[in-house]
Amino acid sequence: MDDNLVEEMRPLAESIAADESNARSRHNSAGVSVNHSPMENAADMLVDVRLRNRPPTGVDSADRNSRRLFNRQSSSASENNSVKRKSTWTLKSMEKPPTIDFYRKASDAAGGLLSTRPSMMALFHGKTVSLDIGDAKWKNNEHRNSRRRSWASTQFDKIKGTSSVMKERVKFGWVEGVFVRCLLNILGVMLYLRISWVAGQAGLLLGSLIVLLASTVTTITTLSMCAICTNGEVKGGGAYFLISRSLGPEFGGAIGLIFSVANSVGAAMYVVGFAETVRDIMKANDWIIIDNDTMDVRIIGLVTCTVLMSIVFIGTSFESRMQLGLLVILTASLVNYFVGTFFPVSEEQLHRGITGYSLTTIATNLLPAWRGETFFSVFAVYFPAATGIMAGANISGDLADPQKAIPKGTLLAIATTTAIYLGAVWMTGTTCVRDATGLSAPILANDSWTWTDPDCVWNTTCQYGLMNYFQVMQVESAWGPLITAGIFAATLSSALASLVSAPKVFQAVCKDRLFPRISYFAKGYGKDDEPRRAYGLGFGVAMLMILIGDLNAIAPIISNFFLASYTLINYACFHASFANSPGFRPGFKYFNMWVSLGGAVLCLSVMFIISWSTALITFLFFAMLLKFISHRKPKVNWGSSTQAQYYKSALNGMLKLATIEEHVKNYRPQVLVLSGNPVARTTLVDFVRNITKGSSLMICGHVVPNIPNDQALSYMRNVDEQMNEWLRRRRVKAFYVSTVNQSLRAGVRT
Repeated sequence: MDDNLVEEMRPLAESIAADESNARSRHNSAGVSVNHSPMENAADMLVDVRLRNRPPTGVDSADRNSRRLFNRQSSSASENNSVKRKSTWTLKSMEKPPTIDFYRKASDAAGGLLSTRPSMMALFHGKTVSLDIGDAKWKNNEHRNSRRRSWASTQFDKIKGTSSVMKERVKFGWVEGVFVRCLLNILGVMLYLRISWVAGQAGLLLGSLIVLLASTVTTITTLSMCAICTNGEVKGGGAYFLISRSLGPEFGGAIGLIFSVANSVGAAMYVVGFAETVRDIMKANDWIIIDNDTMDVRIIGLVTCTVLMSIVFIGTSFESRMQLGLLVILTASLVNYFVGTFFPVSEEQLHRGITGYSLTTIATNLLPAWRGETFFSVFAVYFPAATGIMAGANISGDLADPQKAIPKGTLLAIATTTAIYLGAVWMTGTTCVRDATGLSAPILANDSWTWTDPDCVWNTTCQYGLMNYFQVMQVESAWGPLITAGIFAATLSSALASLVSAPKVFQAVCKDRLFPRISYFAKGYGKDDEPRRAYGLGFGVAMLMILIGDLNAIAPIISNFFLASYTLINYACFHASFANSPGFRPGFKYFNMWVSLGGAVLCLSVMFIISWSTALITFLFFAMLLKFISHRKPKVNWGSSTQAQYYKSALNGMLKLATIEEHVKNYRPQVLVLSGNPVARTTLVDFVRNITKGSSLMICGHVVPNIPNDQALSYMRNVDEQMNEWLRRRRVKAFYVSTVNQSLRAGVRT
């Protein structure tokens, strides 16, 4: 059919579409649904006539036949304008028309269907699709009774016992789900209680270097994490999911447990920081529980952790709303401190070592003044402040679009918090001296460029100053209680994020069943799949660590755990890039495999520099977990980069051997054992194994006397798997190869 005929047919098709559109509007007003679009049917007729009735060139009779066919179809479609009419597709095509139910994306009160993907058979036949939802089994029929009430509502009644629409799982965007969580987790207890101590010990220059070094580690790790996140679908589990799907279950399972413990210990650290602040407030008001010291910190911490866990049990949506409220308080407290540093210094502030912005104070605090500390010991105390970068990735299963949200939110949070920490180091270091008595103002030295040390420095009785008083930011602020509120917001928000992250990572580990007898903690509750059992376990670990009661003692433990996790994340990105796996094509392009390798080496080096004994214990624990999972041989195949590296190494080795002439000193026997079924000839298999000793090629050949057909080949594929598994269990390093052939000679030759 030529194009002119199609143009002649088009007005008639459009008139049919208009008639059917009017019929559709009448039926819709009566509450009856129409299955097919009239314009689709009219367009279908045009396409079908053009494609199926295309005449040979120069044959006029074909044009007349085509017109007759179109007229018959047009009159049939005009007469049959009822709702239950048979599709015009069935008159001219063996293919089924598209069923609109298969292409709905969400459920709604108007009768939309669940977002369940149909099978290929359902798409091909277009008749009936059986789908399971919970305990209810329902069917999707192409032609259903349209006079009944909403079909989807009827099916929901079977499941929920009500006509309401099933609630979808709560999903977060990049701001609420990643940026806010990372921001609140990074801006924790260290900002208010230890950043002034860092400025006093390390000085302004080295203090800034400590902040930048920590930010360098976290930025490189984030770039590696973003590359892995944008390489495919990201599910729940955070760091565990990223590492396990990249390096395999052995590395992933080990680091999953370590990272879960690290987050639980991190929650304890933040709670202890909160308890220290409450203890200091009580001490200032002469309130006491037991000793105004460690015991009070423990009691306050245990009570606080219990309250926080109660909030977590309510659900992540409520916890997320609380995080937004805490962010407002935290922002207000930071603005309050920044404004307060420009206020005139009062006499009380002057006695506590506050000088205001002063070049003399800068000159005094510019260089370090170590007192029982070193650069890396101070770094070990500070580093947990920068370890909140995984807060968004740890709830990757609750994000609407993890591939975009994690890179965008995490990198922006790192940039923001780095600027805040650097500003805090310089603002405290330029407005407060290292030591003050609380009774007299600082005194200028003879050179008038530095402050003199008070007498309390020599007998270590100074109570104020950067080195001795952890509430410097509160003293310098415009309104002290708002800084206290900021401390509460920072510590509690970070503790909440850690208490949520640790169980979710552990739940992901349990769901993969890499370790025995921990699947009990994999169970989730509610529409958000809350790991309440894992919440209880994380709560127990946090409570045990709170009993330490010393912030400086808990911080190095966390530093080692997080650095170990970051080491593997960087190495996972490097290894996936180095293996040249075709499956590693991340959408995030701002990474380099050598930078990732450098980040892994940097994290590993810092671990051992901070505390070689703690780092050694961490790696021994990691090696034990790695060996245990390798011994169990979990039956999972995630397409890890380790497999890609095996293939690459084997291929490179074969290519090199192909260009090298074999030497007699490197001779190895290569044996083809016509064993048939190896299970039936175990003595023959063992005899050849004693010859090859696992260092030579051994192939167990099996010729199956049968006619080669699909059924026989399918059966032999199953036999191949069973025989190779039998060889592995007997620790025979050999390959089982089978072939189907009626002739033994021909089968051996193949």
